[in-house]
Amino acid sequence: MKKINLNAQALSLSHAWRSTILGQAAGANIKVLRMDESKFSEEVHDFDEALIVLEGKMNLSLNGYCIEVNAGELFIVQAGIPHAVEAGSYGTLIIVDN
Repeated sequence: MKKINLNAQALSLSHAWRSTILGQAAGANIKVLRMDESKFSEEVHDFDEALIVLEGKMNLSLNGYCIEVNAGELFIVQAGIPHAVEAGSYGTLIIVDN
């Protein structure tokens, strides 16, 4: 066991928007990624996805609306709901999913 500096881990990733799995807890993947102000295409999952902005902000596009999720905030996208990230999002994002 070791502790992980989440911001340092995100900064060490060679590409923005490519998550890496840090570990698992209660059957869920714990991932980190770096947002770099560019947009990320729409996707949909067959599982709920928790999005936690650790640092910076994320402009989450959901059902035609843009929701700003700021550092220290959590947004849970329900299974089957298409979502995307709009340009201007930056910082460290933690994802908890299957």
